[in-house]
Amino acid sequence: MDIRKLEVFCKIVDLKSFSKAAEAVYLTQPTVSEHIRQLEELFGEKLLDRLGREVLPTPAGELLYRYAIRLTKLRDETIQAMRQFGGNLTGDLTIGASTIPGAYILPKRIESFQARHPSIRLRLKISDTSKTVHDVLAGDLEVGIIGARSKNPGLESEEIFSDQLTLVVPPKHPWAQIGKVSLEDLPSQPFILREEGSGSRMVMNEELIRHGFSPSALMSVAEIDSSEAVRQAVKAGLGIAILSSLAVAEDLDNHSLVQVEIEGVRILRPFYLVQRKNRQLSPLVQAFIKHLHSGEPAV
Repeated sequence: MDIRKLEVFCKIVDLKSFSKAAEAVYLTQPTVSEHIRQLEELFGEKLLDRLGREVLPTPAGELLYRYAIRLTKLRDETIQAMRQFGGNLTGDLTIGASTIPGAYILPKRIESFQARHPSIRLRLKISDTSKTVHDVLAGDLEVGIIGARSKNPGLESEEIFSDQLTLVVPPKHPWAQIGKVSLEDLPSQPFILREEGSGSRMVMNEELIRHGFSPSALMSVAEIDSSEAVRQAVKAGLGIAILSSLAVAEDLDNHSLVQVEIEGVRILRPFYLVQRKNRQLSPLVQAFIKHLHSGEPAV
């Protein structure tokens, strides 16, 4: 069985098109069609259905797709392992991350990693914590870096970075002059929250509950799916928010936001490297993790 034919088949399923797949794998459309004909002949099953302009896998095609993805990944890992043995790492690497590590921590780490390994093409896929965990469990990502410890028994997690969540208000807000408030003061102000599934929100809720405060008491005026958008909403005066100190560092420096201490509460937020249990990581991922552990460059 030719793995190249399986790779072409997977590309058709991914792109839902023979013509787009042909372009992606640098083959003519008749050649792509011939690859599929030969696979269907080999397995004695129809693998793809043409439904209007889309091409979708049949039940047999869906089964083959799952195995074909594993086989093509194993081929890539084999090539990487042999090149690593010869001291020459090359290939494509995709790392998943939730918003804060993806936007504020990993870019510098990636830059220094690629300076050492210029033949590796690294892609950073940023989603919220829940989506990153889903992709790791589904096998779409080998590893992810997330902002809340996952309780899923199918994952292994390791604390790798840390951050602090801080309450921020606009400069003209009355609390900007006070500099410190109590937990009991929080429900009196309009609050901007990250969306459900955000690691920042999970950690905030856990810490508030640990101090005897119910997050449902907050006067939520908006739920927003990015820290950047929350920052802008706070600066516009829509409400106050608890955000990553990494995300608001520049705003605090230029005084476009003001940090307010919550008396007796310090919300520390670890970031975790997660991978599926019992999965053998590729040489590229192993090299990247080793680089992260080296601590270079400092954040």
